[in-house]
Amino acid sequence: MVRVPAHLPVHRHGPQGLGGPWDTSGRTAGSPSGPQGRRVRVRVRRDVPVPMPDGVTLLADHYAPVGADRPPTILIRTPYGRGGVVGWMYGWTFARHGFQVLLQSCRGGFGSGGRLDPLVHEQTDGLATVEWMRAQSWYGGSFAMHGPSYLGYTQWAIAAETPDLRAMAVQVTASCFRDAAYVGGSFALESTLIWTTLTAHLEGRLGGVAAFIAPRRTRRAVLSGRPLPELDLLSAGRPLPFFRELLAHHGETLCTYWEKADFSASVGQVGAEITMTGGWYDVFLPWQLKDYAALRAAGRQPHLTIGPWYHADIRHGRAANADALAWFRAHLLGDPSGLRPSPVRLYVTGAGEWRDEPDWPPPRMRRERWHLQPGFALSPDNPAGGEPDRYRYDPAHPTPVIGGPVLIGNSEPRDNRRLEARRDVLVYTSDALGRDTDMIGPVSAELFVRTGREHTDFVVRVCDVHPDGTSMNVCEGVRRLTPQLRADEDGVRRVEIDLWPMGHRFRRGHRVRVQVASGAYPRIARNPGTGAPLTAGTPMVASDQEILHDPRHPSAVILPTLP
Repeated sequence: MVRVPAHLPVHRHGPQGLGGPWDTSGRTAGSPSGPQGRRVRVRVRRDVPVPMPDGVTLLADHYAPVGADRPPTILIRTPYGRGGVVGWMYGWTFARHGFQVLLQSCRGGFGSGGRLDPLVHEQTDGLATVEWMRAQSWYGGSFAMHGPSYLGYTQWAIAAETPDLRAMAVQVTASCFRDAAYVGGSFALESTLIWTTLTAHLEGRLGGVAAFIAPRRTRRAVLSGRPLPELDLLSAGRPLPFFRELLAHHGETLCTYWEKADFSASVGQVGAEITMTGGWYDVFLPWQLKDYAALRAAGRQPHLTIGPWYHADIRHGRAANADALAWFRAHLLGDPSGLRPSPVRLYVTGAGEWRDEPDWPPPRMRRERWHLQPGFALSPDNPAGGEPDRYRYDPAHPTPVIGGPVLIGNSEPRDNRRLEARRDVLVYTSDALGRDTDMIGPVSAELFVRTGREHTDFVVRVCDVHPDGTSMNVCEGVRRLTPQLRADEDGVRRVEIDLWPMGHRFRRGHRVRVQVASGAYPRIARNPGTGAPLTAGTPMVASDQEILHDPRHPSAVILPTLP
């Protein structure tokens, strides 16, 4: 492990190397850019038509550095438009550093034909675009792909089938979005409704402020008390097909809808060199790390950077562009001078420092059980005997959430004391720590429970309690229970829950806290307790919950401690 000062950029080619304001002629507005500080003029062709096999035409903008002889191309496919900030961040920036850029609008938006049907066409359209690109006189025989979130998903959609794809830079994304939509078997209500509301307004008169309006309209909808299938009418003013498809396919174990949109099985077959940027508070981080693990299992060595960022955090955009620029120069232009020596760089929250590591999780990490104890204590000691702790969850008055990962909005930690004062939240707290304790790696929980309903949820959250009593959330997870998880002869069910990973230092004098609840509304949809489909809008039934913590039922959170 190597500690890196917190102020340093992710690569030596840091954000300051990405240029300043630019005009549309390609002349600089005062900032040097390009290799060796040369000023590079850029030629842009707008609205280039790219035909698809089914007769639909997609539009793209082509950026090329003037005077360069067929330099490598960076392909970026996006549903969010090609002008304004998008064009500056991706088109001008990389072209000024000697690359061609093909910035294409996905089907159904910003001039591209067809209908936006999220996830469905990205593989066929992406492969057709690459085939078209290969036939162009300006194509030099190799390309890279770049972009966050949905732009990253479009990379995974074609990566295993394009041998001339030499490099990828994927940020806050994953090769499959199913598990993020149905996190722990639940339904990620707030994030899915925000995204579908956002995309519904991107090209309207309020398109420029859609990212600000969508979270507000979503919050108004989810707090309205209306049935789940009607919330899109409140947030967007009309039915949203993708939102309704997500509701309809929830709970399906064998689902062709998701099979054709899942590229996780082919991650290990990708031949391109890959760098990943994620955030501790990002909605996709657990599944991005599964993609990293799949690459490592296939013998690959991707780079990984995880910062103190959330999904829509503008700070990771600059860091990700710097990372991608160094990566593309290394793997497309043969210049590795901007690469860091260690493949993994992590920001440790609570410590305020970057660390370089040889792998994820750090090899010296050990998983340590912190047991729930009588008297609402928490410690690594074996559990003592004691009566179960109890609470009632009523979906008609769902347990809310304070903080936690959401698609658009600030997901940084918040003080959870108000939540912890509720009767439907159990709180277990350790003694004050005698030394700084670093916890970096995967986090999980094992609960032994009795439940009043076969259909119910459990939410586990880890918090850092400061000496003044402030309780800041660090990570969380959820598991939706169904009758398939059977109880033993005493009615006890063993529940395993995956939480978000953490990279955090609990300071000396701080305490580790674990919350146990059965809701996190509106982050996840309330569980009505009936087992009815999400689209049914059936009555809601309360559930009496018991958490056991004795030698036979050692409920615990499993934390990744470092020596």
